[in-house]
Amino acid sequence: MLDKFREECGVFGIYGHTEAAKLAYLGLYALQHRGQESAGIATADGVRIRAVRDMGYVNDIFDQATIATLPGHVAIGHTRYSTAGESKLSNAQPIVIDCVHGQVAVCHNGNIVNATEIRDRLVKQGSIFQTNSDTEVLVHLYARSQAGTFDDALVESIGQLSGAFSFAVMVKDHLVAARDPHGFRPLALGKLGDAWVVCSETCALDLINATYVRDVEPGEVVVIGADGLKSRRAFPPAPLSHCVFEHVYFARPDSEVFGMSVNEVRTNLGRLLAKESGVEADVVVPVPDSGVCAAIGYAEEARLPIRFGLIRNHYVGRTFIEPAQSIRHFGVKVKLNPVKSILVGKRVVLVDDSLVRGTTSRKIVKMVRAAGAAAVHLRISCPPTVSPCFYGVDTPRRSELIAATHSLEEIRKYVGADSVKYLSLSGLLDAVGPRRQSYCTSCYTGQYPVAFPRDENAHLQLSLRLDVTKRSLPEEEPEGVV
Repeated sequence: MLDKFREECGVFGIYGHTEAAKLAYLGLYALQHRGQESAGIATADGVRIRAVRDMGYVNDIFDQATIATLPGHVAIGHTRYSTAGESKLSNAQPIVIDCVHGQVAVCHNGNIVNATEIRDRLVKQGSIFQTNSDTEVLVHLYARSQAGTFDDALVESIGQLSGAFSFAVMVKDHLVAARDPHGFRPLALGKLGDAWVVCSETCALDLINATYVRDVEPGEVVVIGADGLKSRRAFPPAPLSHCVFEHVYFARPDSEVFGMSVNEVRTNLGRLLAKESGVEADVVVPVPDSGVCAAIGYAEEARLPIRFGLIRNHYVGRTFIEPAQSIRHFGVKVKLNPVKSILVGKRVVLVDDSLVRGTTSRKIVKMVRAAGAAAVHLRISCPPTVSPCFYGVDTPRRSELIAATHSLEEIRKYVGADSVKYLSLSGLLDAVGPRRQSYCTSCYTGQYPVAFPRDENAHLQLSLRLDVTKRSLPEEEPEGVV
């Protein structure tokens, strides 16, 4: 069982380029970190939409021959990790349908929290769903719309949704980008010559040499066609609720998200962590790759050397063959290996970005001790995670979150560290700068900014009640890849 929050999804779109499919492929390559279960690209040539999607990594699915089957000057693409709907081919995106408004293809990042409510209503009215993904409710709403134009139909349909969503939508001769009114998920708008580009993170713009123009605004629907770019509004203004975990973990450090450098925010998280919970130590060691930026900031503030005392094997695929004879902590060791010469006899500050269940941290601390460290102080560059997310992040139930059910001292004993400290919530918000009130912190506070429909609210209440009896911490859990 993985001991990290899972990534969300990545979306990419381009309008007005003769090599739209190739550029979408490159854009998805840059967004692979946001989802590794499936990927897909759809293109349009002004007459029809074609699509290829499959399970696996972008590079597993697309080659020159496959890209050649996707002509057109418009393209959208998607990398998926399932936060709503099973991990199977029928749920891979883009979703493509043909309806009274013509063909449409949809890519989605986030969670539509009223999807079940809408789906039940549409099924009673005769709609037949092909997937169990929340994204499909949008295409059914679009197909049933009585609006006179495709963009009016999209604005009307998107306006019925609640939750977290960034969409890249394509019809035969237009690209549409849309964002929920609270701005939970990032969506950047850029230009490549005369072509327009939309993508989940600016690192995708960098790879194809596109120029960042601005973010798609919360609640905005951007329609791009031969007559240029039009901005529509699907929602009235709403309080901003940017997902702070984009800065903590999800986004790539070389991206700018919500108008801020992810690298700088994460480095600031480390600096503030050192100010709040400094300790006598000899060396700062990041847990690669997630803890690197924060460890740099911690070491800078604490005036300690930073050394890469854990080396990550970057060539481990999604699965591997385990030996018949059990190797202790195999799942961790296949990806991380200690550098004994750095650790032996040293008081180590081990910096990571999050501590969810605690099982992987426990194994890493044991590994560092076994390599000869004199002391291991675990430092986490975010607050304790005490609540699940319902806005597009795959998080465990509350009963599985170690910080929700156990004290700091119990966590310290479980992971086997000499000390464990988290960054405070105020420290986290200080790191993101003056717009601290614009962030969603529900995973740290249990306070949810968007109301849930009746069924979803019942699910939430059940999840929150699961910790009435304190969960026992296992001596050992089944091995899994870090």
